[in-house]
Amino acid sequence: MICFDAISVIPQVFESYVSSSILGRARNRGIFEFYSYDLRIWTHDRHRTVDDAPFGGGQGMLMKPEPIFEAVEDVSAMDPRKPHVIFFSPCGTPFTQDLAQKLSHKERIVFVCGRYEGMDERVYTLADEIISLGDYVLTGGELAALTVTDAVVRLLPGALGDSMSAQDESFSQGLLEYEQYTRPANYRGMEVPQVLLSGDHGAIARWRRANALERTLRMRPDLLEGADLTAQERALVESLTRSSKSDDQLTEES
Repeated sequence: MICFDAISVIPQVFESYVSSSILGRARNRGIFEFYSYDLRIWTHDRHRTVDDAPFGGGQGMLMKPEPIFEAVEDVSAMDPRKPHVIFFSPCGTPFTQDLAQKLSHKERIVFVCGRYEGMDERVYTLADEIISLGDYVLTGGELAALTVTDAVVRLLPGALGDSMSAQDESFSQGLLEYEQYTRPANYRGMEVPQVLLSGDHGAIARWRRANALERTLRMRPDLLEGADLTAQERALVESLTRSSKSDDQLTEES
């Protein structure tokens, strides 16, 4: 079982999400634990101040180092399991499915959720890992912590109803997931591919793999560089690439 601890100035935002749907059921089954803590507990003034103006001037306020250091030290000591302390920053390692897989093997993760303009740089000495969700800015680290929690929990044994679900999802094999359809077979003139109605599981598996390759090439070609493909699949990708270029050229000429 993995334990998540989140340190935040608005700890109340976590409970409704981790108690709902798949995460809620997994939590109730004891697959993971989640606790949140108010950073203001570790302040020592009557205003419970967690931020201050930056040295050298500039816009906004920075989170002070003292409450963060004390909070991480105290929360870490609450459990004998060694915590993996995670901060969030645009400077961090991009969060990927592969990183989620690695984090799913940790016994305990402590999230430190930033707010305001940022944090005093010295607090990052506490981090075992600094993660970035992407090239954009959020109001705070709470959504990032929930995103990582969600991605990690669904990889834990027993979290999903179908044990194969996580293996078939996008990025699990380095590719986007294949297209999926449900009833009705024909909706507003849009038909489900016939192979999916054939009952031929071998043909369906081959179609899904080819479709995943085609979708990845069309939507996220960068993923193909690191994908584990057979020689036949590489040839298919090259064929699809040539076909796509030919189509583009015909479009330009017309």
